[in-house]
Amino acid sequence: MCGIVACIIKDKAAPVLLDCVQRLEYRGYDSVGIATLSGDIYIKKNEGKIDDVQKKLDLTDIPGNMGIAHVRWATHGLPTGKNAHPHTDCKKRIAVVHNGIIENYNELKTILQNEGHIFTSDTDTEVIPHLIEKYMEMGNGLEVASRLATKDIQGSYAIAAISADEPNKIIGIRKESPLIVGIGENEFFLASDVPAILEHTKNVIYLDDNEMAVLDLDGVVIKDIDGNVLDKEINIIEWTADMAEKGGYNHFMLKEIHEQPEVIRNTLMEYPEIENVVSTFPEFNRICFVACGTSYHASLVGKYLFETMLGIPTDVVLASEFIFSEGALNAKTLVILISQSGETADTLRALKIANTKSETLAIVNVLGSTATREADHVIYTRAGPEIGVAATKTYVSQLTCIYMLAIAMDGNNNLLEKLQKVPGFMKNALAREDHIIQIAKKYKNSTDFFFFGRGFSYPTALEGALKLKEITYIHAEGYAAGELKHGPLALIDDDVPVLAVVPPGDRHDKTLSNVEEVKARGASIIGVGSSEDAALRLESDDIIGMDNDISEILSPIPYVVPLQLLSYYISIERGIDPDKPKNLAKCVTVE
Repeated sequence: MCGIVACIIKDKAAPVLLDCVQRLEYRGYDSVGIATLSGDIYIKKNEGKIDDVQKKLDLTDIPGNMGIAHVRWATHGLPTGKNAHPHTDCKKRIAVVHNGIIENYNELKTILQNEGHIFTSDTDTEVIPHLIEKYMEMGNGLEVASRLATKDIQGSYAIAAISADEPNKIIGIRKESPLIVGIGENEFFLASDVPAILEHTKNVIYLDDNEMAVLDLDGVVIKDIDGNVLDKEINIIEWTADMAEKGGYNHFMLKEIHEQPEVIRNTLMEYPEIENVVSTFPEFNRICFVACGTSYHASLVGKYLFETMLGIPTDVVLASEFIFSEGALNAKTLVILISQSGETADTLRALKIANTKSETLAIVNVLGSTATREADHVIYTRAGPEIGVAATKTYVSQLTCIYMLAIAMDGNNNLLEKLQKVPGFMKNALAREDHIIQIAKKYKNSTDFFFFGRGFSYPTALEGALKLKEITYIHAEGYAAGELKHGPLALIDDDVPVLAVVPPGDRHDKTLSNVEEVKARGASIIGVGSSEDAALRLESDDIIGMDNDISEILSPIPYVVPLQLLSYYISIERGIDPDKPKNLAKCVTVE
């Protein structure tokens, strides 16, 4: 997720562009840049947060009444000044900002270099201005050249482009990345999201895939990718600026829960890169996951997956305890370290230890972070910035990477095909939101909560309990269902809520027996399982139904959604801000 803005106005553009892009900093914060047009193209950009770059460069001190701006969440190329947007063609007559992923950029870059084009960055984005340059040199205008360029591109994109050869015109094109048009009073905007332009206009056109906007001082024309003019509805936005940053949601956490289907689709695009990583692996006879918190629960799913699919003994170690496992490391061990930030202190210390004896692989969300530089191999999740302290979308993106890694190592294309269906399952789970709100109201005053599941559902139970603890401050515990009779059953009493994760599969009947055990001791049962599971429905006081065709092995990804929503809405009912739980920070950079 990057943030892009463009405007054409009556006054100086740079201050307006800076104001707009600052409102998108939640979408990316490792570099920022602005390009304006006044005869020539003027560019100021650098790595760092917007305020820091502004103090250093004074981004507003460039002329022109039109321009483009960008705040970056790095995906291709480290977060450096040269990789910051905007990017230009060889002659610096065209400038482009871009949000998305160009999947065939390496192929396009090679073709363009062979044709004499000079590249100055490591980004996928830079192929776009060179493609536009190529087609403009064939005699096409900026609009047609931009359309032709996108027909060469595979992947997702929201693009804003300007050219010194066609002043007073801005082109915006969208495919699978958000792009809106803002219509003000004799001024016009493009942006990734509403908050960027809400101070300037509340009149918005939402572009759909394969649509383009042509902006000039006379107005806006919307066309399809073949150049046919479209009649698009103008929407009037009634959000406040704060609401807009959250996409109309009351909290970032809820917004990020709802982004999860898209996050998984984006992360699935990493499969070819994961295959490349796996192709370099030597033979391993042991795998060791290392992580903290939510990432630890993702690792536990990895253990079940790797031992089930690959038959390789797999351990999961808390990063803070990893020093005590050093003696078991050797060259035949693959150590997989999982961290959203890539800066978690305990995980980085474990990485230093593992690097001395074993092959290391980091699964990380932040490109250019310390873990990505120090591990032998890196796999990137594609979750984008996560603002809420409690991890949601980064968890499911980590799980998706773990599944793809196991599939690449095993060659199970059948499971890969099933994984492609998970975003749809998650959308259906999100559709149960109103029902989950009612369950949250019912259990909001509970003082204790238990979660349990077997096999692949055990880590889901642990993650559900962690979410509830983090943002509601209710004491919650997650257990392997078979362990209840070894102690925890003594704590079950009248009306203690027990959430049972019971997907269809080999462990269903045994888990249902555990449900009956706790019910016999007075517990209130919240069952999470197939909507067609009559036996679970009979035993449950409340049930959250999931799609019946979710296989047990893939259930950890979609089944966590109702648990996240339940925790979120209980926190709301208790008057707690779920984005800022007490005593917790997003990234723990001290041991």
